[in-house]
Amino acid sequence: MSAFRRVWRIPVGRAALIVIAVVVITALVSLVWTPFDPRRADAYASWAAPSWPHLLGTDGTGRDILSLVMAGSRITVLVAVGAGIVATLVGVVLAALGALTARPVRESVAVLVDILIAFPVLLIAMMIAAVWGGSLWVVIWSVGIGYGVNIARVARAELRRVNRSDFVTAAQAAGLTRSQILVRHLLPNAAPVFIVQLSWSMAAAVLAEAGLSYLGFGAPVTQPSWGLLLSELQNYLTLHPLAVLWPGIAITLTVLALNLLGDALREATDPTLARGEKRTQSHTPGVIA
Repeated sequence: MSAFRRVWRIPVGRAALIVIAVVVITALVSLVWTPFDPRRADAYASWAAPSWPHLLGTDGTGRDILSLVMAGSRITVLVAVGAGIVATLVGVVLAALGALTARPVRESVAVLVDILIAFPVLLIAMMIAAVWGGSLWVVIWSVGIGYGVNIARVARAELRRVNRSDFVTAAQAAGLTRSQILVRHLLPNAAPVFIVQLSWSMAAAVLAEAGLSYLGFGAPVTQPSWGLLLSELQNYLTLHPLAVLWPGIAITLTVLALNLLGDALREATDPTLARGEKRTQSHTPGVIA
């Protein structure tokens, strides 16, 4: 809770938390209510301008765009959380293997990470989708593994730095196993790096899902998605620009909020910054009455 309060005191962190909370709440609300059925077409209401009752207008088939954007937020939250979990697991395992094992294993992991990073995440996802078919789980696993490798490359150097610290040497002298040292000392001290990279990975996952859905490799057409909505509306950009604007704004704000949240979390959880803040507070002279 103290880290959350520190994030809330940072202006960009507060703004990011508000935007992310709105997206998550919208996704939860859309499970039980939307203004209209997002799959229902109404030919008599096609391309309606933003007005009551269609606050954001309608598309070419008469579907309510606000309902489509609300329903699409469910896919965004699911992909961001799912890809974040997969990326965290992959990143922690590869970083630990690349930093704390014997030299042959470390070098092999480093080569493997370099090879995987050479392949763009979207290309990997498209290749997997071509074999297994486009689905959300393909997007989650491919994006999670792809960005988990990026987390591993950055976190590996941080784990090696922390591993050379005096308190780790003391823990080894006290008889702690490598796994105990990893859980109790290395991961907590490397957490700021993991958090920032995880936040960026979740933001990239949102973009990747939108891009894959736009290309036809992401969410099925039966499930509303922001990227799929952009793909369907792009041909009418010059005639009905407002219809394309809303899903684009939703994607932009969500990705920006996740990136800003990562910066705020790094500042709030970095032990050096926290110690510097305490030192500043302790040396502040009191008011003399």
